[in-house]
Formats: sequence, structure tokens, C-alpha cells
Amino acid sequence: MNQFKDRHIGPDSGDVAFMLKKIGVSSLDDLVNEVVPETIRLKKTLNLSPAISEQEYLDRIRNIASKNKVFKSYIGMGYYNTFSPPVIIRNVLENPVWYTSYTPYQAEISQGRLEALLNFQTMVSELTGMPLANASLLDEATAAAEAMIMMFNTRSRSQVKSNVDTCLVDRRIWPQTKAVLETRSAPLGIKLQYALVEEVKYDPSKHFGAIVQYPDANGELTQFEDFAKQVHQGEGKIAVATDLLALTLITPPGEWDADIVFGSSQRFGVPLYYGGPHAAFFATKEEFKRHVPGRIIGVSKDATGRHALRMALQTREQHIKRERATSNICTAQALLAMMAGFYAVWHGPDGLKEMAGRIHALAVKLNQALSGNGYLSLNKTFFDTIRVKLPKEVSIKELQENLLLNAINIRYFEDEPAIVGISLDETTTESDVQKLVDIFAGIAGENSVNITNIEDSSAIPSELVRKSAFMQQPVFGRYRSETEMMRYIKRLERKDISLAHSMISLGSCTMKLNAASEMASLTWPEFANIHPFVPKDQALGYHEMMDELKRDLTEITGLSDVSLQPNSGAAGEYAGLMVIRAYHQSRNQGHRNVALIPSSAHGTNPASAVMAGMKVVVIKCDEKGNIDVQDLKEKAEKYKDNLACMMVTYPSTHGVFEASIREICDIIHQNGGQVYMDGANLNAQVGLTSPGAIGADVCHLNLHKTFAIPHGGGGPGVGPIAVASHLVEFLPGHNVVDNARKGISAVAAAPWGSPGILPITYGYIKMMGPEGLTQASKIAILNANYLACELKDDYGVLYTGEKGRVGHELILECRPLKAKTGVSEIDIAKRLIDFGYHAPTVSFPVHGTLMVEPTESESKEELDRFVEALKTIYAEIKEIEAGLADREDNVLKNAPHPDYVVVKDDWPHSYSREKAAFPLKWVQENKFWPSVARIDDAWGDRNLICTCDGFL
Repeated sequence: MNQFKDRHIGPDSGDVAFMLKKIGVSSLDDLVNEVVPETIRLKKTLNLSPAISEQEYLDRIRNIASKNKVFKSYIGMGYYNTFSPPVIIRNVLENPVWYTSYTPYQAEISQGRLEALLNFQTMVSELTGMPLANASLLDEATAAAEAMIMMFNTRSRSQVKSNVDTCLVDRRIWPQTKAVLETRSAPLGIKLQYALVEEVKYDPSKHFGAIVQYPDANGELTQFEDFAKQVHQGEGKIAVATDLLALTLITPPGEWDADIVFGSSQRFGVPLYYGGPHAAFFATKEEFKRHVPGRIIGVSKDATGRHALRMALQTREQHIKRERATSNICTAQALLAMMAGFYAVWHGPDGLKEMAGRIHALAVKLNQALSGNGYLSLNKTFFDTIRVKLPKEVSIKELQENLLLNAINIRYFEDEPAIVGISLDETTTESDVQKLVDIFAGIAGENSVNITNIEDSSAIPSELVRKSAFMQQPVFGRYRSETEMMRYIKRLERKDISLAHSMISLGSCTMKLNAASEMASLTWPEFANIHPFVPKDQALGYHEMMDELKRDLTEITGLSDVSLQPNSGAAGEYAGLMVIRAYHQSRNQGHRNVALIPSSAHGTNPASAVMAGMKVVVIKCDEKGNIDVQDLKEKAEKYKDNLACMMVTYPSTHGVFEASIREICDIIHQNGGQVYMDGANLNAQVGLTSPGAIGADVCHLNLHKTFAIPHGGGGPGVGPIAVASHLVEFLPGHNVVDNARKGISAVAAAPWGSPGILPITYGYIKMMGPEGLTQASKIAILNANYLACELKDDYGVLYTGEKGRVGHELILECRPLKAKTGVSEIDIAKRLIDFGYHAPTVSFPVHGTLMVEPTESESKEELDRFVEALKTIYAEIKEIEAGLADREDNVLKNAPHPDYVVVKDDWPHSYSREKAAFPLKWVQENKFWPSVARIDDAWGDRNLICTCDGFL
């Protein structure tokens, strides 16, 4: 068992033989031949380096990490060094209960992470002065784009009628934010006007809203209150990019009537990670609550009347609204948001304010010292960032060389070569500042100023000093000792089911093992403490790893090149469609804007297509769940002059390798379109077939699904796109580090998206090797077919392929059971909690069903337990059908059963406590107790509370 693949893959050889016999095939290859069409099978093994052991991988990744140089970076631009509290690193980031949990769709077994996210929302709401905040977005730049689109979508009727289509953007925003705004605005017909907002009049006949940055990209603090009034007088809305730490000292935008406030929470304890992953925040007025992108955590109550938490309002907007969705964001950065929320709990309002005050005091001293040494201070007001102009006798080149010799990075302005910027942070000490002063003074030929002799003063104007209290909720004042903080985190942890407890069988979500060896390097400073805009020679290790990873992914996908920039699956979908859009435009076919999308597709598909400026035309599925090829052919021919693409998931969202996939791709190409393959189910393809083999032109890869990056309770995700050779030139560039690329503009704030978690995927591929990756695909198919064989007689399997097999996932039919007994798929999902299992995917892609995906990581023993649980539940349903159990008062309708319900003196039910809580012997031996009873979703939406107030 020295090979990593034998640790990653659940069933051993004996189990495999038993399972194959059970389902009626003689070998894994025979099973794969029945599942994957011969026409698309790969004819050779993957051309990847041979598998290495865990020890060899750790040696390799240490060697790679050693090639990164950890300098002191004062670059700023939305990214700051931070001290990540070890109590949070050890108990959250490195804890599989937190990083392997799923998006909290099943709220009863997600109360811990829901509370952690509620803390994050409360912290954001308090600091920004806004009544409502969401549970995170992908990054600051995409949050800005979401704000722009939200303002556009909420225009007044008169504005829509008059085609008011321009967003006024203050030019003092981060350049990466500007790039993403330009990417996202173009396909929607939104125009951008850049200006210094105090020098331009807001025009209601032209502008629907405005975006400003506070403090701005130059570090200045501008009073925007008067401008906000001007915007509102013109029926517009104002969105404000800001810094959470600065808001402890400066007036929050909510107090001068901002409509939207957004930014990054990175400096709240989340490492730099060469650009990501980091959680953005997004806060707004309550009147816009139904337009907020992403997730909102709200307070509700359970069946017993106890307070409980759940995702509010728009649980899965994309799957409900589809092409009418206002955003394609499916998950965001939950794990990083929870870390930022815990950071706020750990420090509390006084600790945050003290930290901000210390940073500001050092920035003031630095500014005064440099001014005393011949440098011209350009900032009259600031929080942590100063800009200075160099004296004539000092060259930028000399300064940069001296700073690099001292392992220091600062910001340089290409358009203003005699100006530099310096941003201080939590980790900056007085000696760090003195070192900067000494270097600057030495180059200028001046005697250095001793900063300890400079008196404390403030560069925050009195009218912008924060006067309001914040974060007064008890949770932000209770946990100052590490003992208490550790216990609080553990108390929340015990409320959640994760992969550390049992199989999470969510179809289409691939909750596989996230191996400890893959995760080991995440906290190493050589990966954690690199600013995204450092010179490339300081990140050679990162680039060696990313270049090798891109080569491996191109081999696995059968395509020509990869962009790692998209930082989620939804972002990958959007990026891929924008690449297709750019390709058509390059051929003077910009009119091609029709996207054909099967009715079975993931809800993010139509939402992404609309965001990319495309018109969605739905393709029917036949009675077997396959794409209706005749309907596709008719619509492809009907729209051939305007056909942009088809979006197809393969294997299908119904869990089947459709035999007609090559024909489908040919039809699209014959009619001038491109084929976009949704990579959500790529884990069933690796080593057996590929996007290139089926005829796709572009696909996104869910690294958090197929390639072992943890789900983290709803992110981080990574969604790179792979493209065929004719699309390579259109891959996204970045205006800060890669402004020569001809491709589309940036789709994420950081040039390489979320490189901090790429070592996980890199390690997974290196340790699995070509044979291991292929074996993983085969076992994923075996495990799914084993479950199908065991459960088909009770529940029924909705869709199978031509030879009666499923792919890597299966859909269990629950609708006949509901018709006979009133027991719904939701009831089955909640009852599974009593057995210690997270539910499969509920009512997607077919209403009234459960979609199950076991993954290759689950052992036969775990599969058998899951089968026994579902068979026991089926027997309980049959009791209701036979009249042996009440149709309303039964273990399914009342599930789940928390301990405080079971131990009550009053037990009003017709069934026993033992049946409720311990339905099987092995449940008794390892019982997971849900912390709340079934939650009342409707009550939570009618009584929306999205902060700790009234809960903790």
C-alpha cells in the first residue's frame, strides 16, 4: 500500500471483485465498455509523469516552495500581509471538518458553519454600516462587477425606458477591478465612464450609478457624501469599494447613504496566497435583499421553535431562475469568509481598532520621515498607504535595486515613473518602517530620521473619523483566551457533518477525499506569503508548479492550453463563453450570440450564457434523459447564422455517457458554433475519454470536484478553462502583470486566480499518476453502478445508458413513493440525517428525485452502510403505505431528531425513541446528533434576520 492511489481509492481488489460480480460483469474494463461509448474512448494512456509516493511529493513540493522568495511586500493594491492566528489555522484551515463540509443546503447539519458565516455577515454589516451583507463573493473585482450589474438591474422604469446605460466609475480604483468591470460590462451593453467624480457632474440621463473607492487606490481619503447625495438626486445608486480594517477608524459608507459596499476580507487573517483564494464581502440596503448575488445566511426557527440558521431567500437561484438569474454565482469563498469571521471574533472591535490605529500611526511616521528626507508627500489624507515623489537625484532603478537587495517590494507606477507607493499592514513593525526610512534617506544622500522622535498625529480628516461603535454583539467580546476560542470553534464544529464523519453522496458535486499530503503546503510561508504583484522571479516556484499543472491539465483534457485565472466553476463557465465570444468577434461574426443549452443543464449554464451576452435556446431531453438530437439539429439549423455555442455537460447531468455526443458536437460545428463542455462531471472522464475526444472546443474544470480541492462549505473553488488550439489566443490576460496578451480582459482580480490552493491539485495528479487517475474514474463508475444495483428495486434508477448502466452518479426515483404515502424526497433527505448521512442532491436535476454520487474514495463498507440506511428508510415508507405508521406522525415527517427532542420527558409520537434516534446498530456506535430539528424555511424568509442580533 505504498502507492498513494491505494490510499485515495476506497475499495480494495477484493471489494472490487465482489462488486463486479454483484452487478454482473467480469472486469472493470468490461464495465467501462458498457458505460463509455467506444467512439470516444482514449486509445492510449495519459502522457503524464509516473506516480510518486506521498514522501516523494512532499520532498518535491518543498523544493518548489524553496524557489519562491518571501520578501516584505508593501505593494498594497488590495492585498496585504496579515498574521493568521494559529488557533484559526490549526482548528479551521487545517481541520477536515471545516474544509470538507458542503454548501449548507441541508441546514440541520450545517449549523456550525452557518453560525461562522453569520459572524462574517455581522462583522461586514457592522463595519460597513449597512443593514445586510452576504456570506461572501469570489474576490473584490468580481464583487465590483456584481455591484455594477445589480445597480443596472435595479434601474427605475424611466431609466430602463430611456436606456440609461452608463456606470460612472471613479478612476482611482484598483486596476484589476477596472479590468474585470470592463470584461463584465461589455456583453451586457453597459458603458463605463471613468472620471474623478468630484470633477464631473452626475448625469441622470446617462448614468444609472457610480462606483468609488474609499480609501482610494492612491491611499487618499475622499469625502464622497456630497457626491452620494448628487447620485441619489439623479435616481442613481452608489457602490463603494472599501477596506474593512480602515473602517474601524473612518466613517463607514453606510453612514453617508451608500447603496452597496464591497471589498476583500483578505487582511482579516487570510494569507496572501499569491492572489487567492480570498473572500470578498458585499453589503447593501435591505430594499435590495432580493437582488443580492451569492448566499445570505438568515435566522429562522426549527420545528420545536428554537432559533436555527439557514440560507435565506435564494437558496439556489440559478437552478430556479436559470436564464433569468441575476448572477451565476453558485458558491463563493465560504471557508475564507469563516476564517475572516473568526479573525473578527478573536480580535473583537477593540483589537481591530487598536491594530488599525497602530498601522495608521506608522504610516504617518513614515510619511513625515520621508518628507523630511527630500521626498514629496502626495497624500494629504490616508489610512495605511502613502505615495511619494522621488527627488530628481534619486532614480527609480536605483531605489528598486536597493530595496530588492533588502528583500523589500513597494508599488511602482508605470504611468508615473517618479512616484512610488507604500502600504503598511498588520505585520509591519516600527523597525520595518525605520528600515524603509534608512534606505530612502541613504539613496537621497540624507541623514535618516529616527521615527521614534516623530510625535503621533493623524492623517484622517476630522469629518471622516468614525464616531459610531461597531461589533458590540456578545460573540465579538467573549473569546479572548485561546482556550475559549478553541472551545468555541470546536463547539461549532460538532454541529456539522463533513467527510470526516461519513460519505457525502451529493450528485454532481464530487465530494471525494482531500488528502492530508495534498493539503500540507497550504500554510508554508513560501506559498502563503507571496503578494500577487511581486516580480516574477520572486515566485519561480509558483510558476514552475503552475506551468507543470497546466501541461498536465491539457493532456488530461485533450486540449491545447489552460488558463488558471477563473476562481470558481461559475467563473470558469463565464470565462469560457467569453473566449468563444471573442473568437467569433475576431472572425467578424460578433452577431453569433445564441447558446443552445439542454433542459437538464446545471442552472449556472444559462445564467453564465446571459452574462456573456448570449440568448439561451433550450434543447429538449428525451424520455431516457438524453439530449433530443432531433430537436438539437432543428434548432442548430434554425439559428445557424447566429449560433455561438452549445453548452453540454458530459457525462450528462442525468449521470449518463450519452452515445450521441460526437454527433451532437458535429451538428454544432457544422452550423458555425463552438462546443462548450461543462466540466462538473470530468471526474468520470479522466483517462477514459476527454473533452478533446468528444469534440469540445472549451471546457472548465472544477478543481474542487475532479481534482481534490476541498469544498470548504461552499468554496474555495478553482475553475480553470482548457481550450482547443484556435481559442488559445483569446484566453484571459491581466492588466497588471500581463498587459501584452491579446485575449479577453481579466475575469478575476488576481492574475492566476487562486494559486494558493493549486498545490492540492498538483499533488493529486503527481501522486495518482496516469494509471491512478484512470483507475479513479473506473472506480467512480463502479461505485455508482454498485449503488444502482443495490437500490434500483426499492427506489428505481431514473436514467441509465444504452446498456442499462449509469455513469459516475445516479438519480433515485422518489415521486411514486410520495404519491402513495406523502413522503417526499425532502423527508428522505432529512431522515438520512438520523443515520449520520448528508443527503444526496435533492430535486436536481429532476424534481422529486435524489441524485447520488459515491465517488471513488468511498469504501465498500461505507457504500453498504449507506445502502442499508436507504433500505431501512424504504422499509419505513412501506410501513406508512401499509397503514402500520401514521401518514403525518412518523419518523420521516418528523426527521431529523436532535437529542433535546429525544430526551424530553414528553414523547408524543407513535414510534419509539430508539427508532427515531438509533434505527440501526452501527448508528448507536457512532451517532451524529443534529443540533436542531427540521427548520422552517418559510418563517425565515418572512422574518429576515441576517446578523447575530437576536440569535447569539
